[in-house]
Amino acid sequence: MKGPSHYKDWPNSLGFDATYEERNPVELQVEGSIPSYAAGTLFRTGLGPRTVQTLNGKEFKVNHWFDNFSQVHRFQIHASEAGSPVRVTYNSRLTSDGLIEKIRKTGKLDGFTFAAKYDPCKSLFRKVQSVFQQQPPQEPNEVNAAVTISANFPGLSRTGQQFNGPHSHDKILTLCNKTDANIFQMLDPETLEPVGLARQNTLHPELGGAGSGAHARSDPSNGDLFNYNLDFGHTGTYRVFRVSAATGKTSILGKFHHTAAYLHSLFLTENHVVLCVWNSTYKAGGASILWTQNLLDAMVWNDQHPATWFVIDKRPVEEGGKGLVAKYESAPFFCFHTINAYEEPSNLEDGSIDIVADLAAYEDMDVLHRFYLDNLISDSPKAAEYMKSLDPAVRPNYRRYRLPLVSAGTAHKSSTAVLEYESSKADALELPTINPRMVTQKHRYMYGIVDTGKSTFADGLVKHDAETHTVIRWSKHGHTAGEPIFVPDPRSSEEDGGVLLTVVLDGLAGQSYLLVLDAKMMIEVGRAHVNGALGFGFHGLHVSSGERVGRFNGLSV
Repeated sequence: MKGPSHYKDWPNSLGFDATYEERNPVELQVEGSIPSYAAGTLFRTGLGPRTVQTLNGKEFKVNHWFDNFSQVHRFQIHASEAGSPVRVTYNSRLTSDGLIEKIRKTGKLDGFTFAAKYDPCKSLFRKVQSVFQQQPPQEPNEVNAAVTISANFPGLSRTGQQFNGPHSHDKILTLCNKTDANIFQMLDPETLEPVGLARQNTLHPELGGAGSGAHARSDPSNGDLFNYNLDFGHTGTYRVFRVSAATGKTSILGKFHHTAAYLHSLFLTENHVVLCVWNSTYKAGGASILWTQNLLDAMVWNDQHPATWFVIDKRPVEEGGKGLVAKYESAPFFCFHTINAYEEPSNLEDGSIDIVADLAAYEDMDVLHRFYLDNLISDSPKAAEYMKSLDPAVRPNYRRYRLPLVSAGTAHKSSTAVLEYESSKADALELPTINPRMVTQKHRYMYGIVDTGKSTFADGLVKHDAETHTVIRWSKHGHTAGEPIFVPDPRSSEEDGGVLLTVVLDGLAGQSYLLVLDAKMMIEVGRAHVNGALGFGFHGLHVSSGERVGRFNGLSV
């Protein structure tokens, strides 16, 4: 009997309900030639199974991409020895298997979710309990937190206790999953077993707010870590903080009150942290989370007010920092991912600087609703109907903003953030990345996944030239690629000298592979075949052999 058809014959359903797992490292078949400088470890966050068979005979099913059960993948790229080719080994682990077991026994999901539909009869108290629990769950494997992943996160020990002093620069001692909440899931760097849990107030007692961004930023010069903490209330209270890689000490760089919003990422420059509060706001200052069924239902698109950009000195006060130094406004928009930001001399006033900030922007936040799985899975009847009436607003475009005269700015009034460029949606990119050597520097090339309508999800990769605005694409029918990770060629002085690492699902064959692309020409140079289908995840981290761990990983930390 013939099964359901896939939209435009581009199967992706295995990527949203993955059951393949390899607890012990296995050797992968390698095709082509993987360069030796790519040797190291590639960690990828991913998705596990969508469905759980419960003891009461019912089936529990996840309904939103952001709520799938977490799995982490580890590709070890072994340098060539005595002229032998580069080898790749692979292991993976469900990092939420304890949560799955609880659901199997109870038939329900409690805890932090993005868009799960709860029982409408649940009491207010249980709703409050189930969103942003104030105490970590009992076991480290009872959370979903694998959005971004960090190695040697400063200030935290292997199991999530406060750690004073520097981590080793020569090896991966700690590994942690992060999400858009105040929680860290600590993993064993080799087996990927969850070994501990922590919250941001482990780093500093004032970081008690429930919200944060999954994308912390790492200073490429010294490994210091930057992020924000959001405390809900009548208005949101934002605390931007730094964790010193040298000492493990956490400092509050700036504190301000503003509309509470869902902010997945922020910007870092040589001297500043930039937090843009775009227009994905929480109702009633975030108090709505207490009575809505999930975070998505607690949000509202608010285009009656501008997006507001806050510029904070990277230095703590005790080191001469000035806290909040400038504020800007722009037309409303929504964003998941910032790309990069850098400072340059201003043309408007001698001695002043401008900040240039690149991101992937949306007209509104309807894209959050697109990510319900019935809209994404290629053989879902709803997906075909959804694609027929797809609103262009759910696709992003690349934008460049300029924040002028930062050094002459004042936090007491708002200047205008100038939109200098925006691409067409056809040339847009998501899950963006750049050469990590260019973090906080003026960059030219950006890479990401693209959605051009060939499938119900992503359908290729793109390289975007920020100077000429030309693009080079990689796409293969039925093959769905994830976020590309740039690995620089140490022998090259060119910004695009290196390779991209990405995990691809061959939907036609039903198996995944690690793809290695030449970053200049976007041409395949090698691949390593996995003996199963890996779930579509979000982000990854590559730690090169011999690289100082914690450096040059400012994009997905």
